[in-house]
Amino acid sequence: MIFSSDNAGPAAPEVMAALMRANEGYAAPYGNDPIMDTVRSLIREAFEAPDAMVHLVATGTAANVLSLACLCPPWARVYTHEAAHIEEDECGAPEFYTGGAKLQLLPGDHGKIAPETLRAAIEGTDHGFVHTVQRGAVSITNLTESGAAYTPDEVAALSSIAKEFDLPFHMDGARFSNALVGTNATPADMTWKAGVDALSFGGTKNGLLGVEAVIFFDPAKAWEFELRRKRGAHLFSKHRYLSAQMEAYMTDDLWLSLARRANAAARKLSDGILALEGASMLHPVDGNEIFAAFPRGAHRAAMAAGAQYYLWPFNQSLDGPDHEPLSCRLVCNWATTDEMVEEFLSVISNA
Repeated sequence: MIFSSDNAGPAAPEVMAALMRANEGYAAPYGNDPIMDTVRSLIREAFEAPDAMVHLVATGTAANVLSLACLCPPWARVYTHEAAHIEEDECGAPEFYTGGAKLQLLPGDHGKIAPETLRAAIEGTDHGFVHTVQRGAVSITNLTESGAAYTPDEVAALSSIAKEFDLPFHMDGARFSNALVGTNATPADMTWKAGVDALSFGGTKNGLLGVEAVIFFDPAKAWEFELRRKRGAHLFSKHRYLSAQMEAYMTDDLWLSLARRANAAARKLSDGILALEGASMLHPVDGNEIFAAFPRGAHRAAMAAGAQYYLWPFNQSLDGPDHEPLSCRLVCNWATTDEMVEEFLSVISNA
């Protein structure tokens, strides 16, 4: 009963098989391998973006911060949600890789930024005054850190404001596949058609061993990204092992199939939790993350039975009255089975 993180899940068998194939013989290094040519074609086709520039890195942090470094100068600010991954989980890497750009943190329910909030923040920046941090870029996360999905219309509403002020628009898509299948959107509708300039296209949380793609829908920034990737020590020499993972991911829509499995498991789990007396959901279950509250006694029973997940926020205690609700985060992945979900629900229901 492992619900601690989708990072805890295994790599998909198709991905492991692709790595074994890629391991045969020799291949040019540093992204010049023939598999990478296939990856570019597959991603461009999936996103209906024949001119998009596609580069691979090994981590989501690298994808986010190298992208933002290309989009935002050191003397400017990145408008983002106060709970965004680039704020809470990247150890100052955005500021470091941009050379000092400031993150301006915006509130919003379920990890989403409302258009009026973004507009007020941009208009409130003392733009053109040499003593202040300037307007730089906008970054949103989809799925959000609260498990909610932006629809294409919601993305477009925010990007149109960014474009009004001539600001580039970045999407952190570590769980992009989960957001996509959760909204029944197309990759193009969710990204460049909605005004996204650069996408951090996640794979590690959705069945890959460790690779993310950075997609620039405007290729003008692609060369700068390559330079920053090399300078930042994120250019793999044996790049074919990144390419092989992403090729398997994009072939026959494996990436969407894996995300559908994870989302379906989360829906089954959340429905079962809501059947408990005193249980509630803190955020919408639009993808593979669940933020729920249910009685402390059920948490104790689940953890005693071997369930792994996090109380959320972390400062809660298992000590206290059984009936008192505690909130938690549970995350499903492509390999989460019905049996795992049913066992968890049986334990907490009996408690």
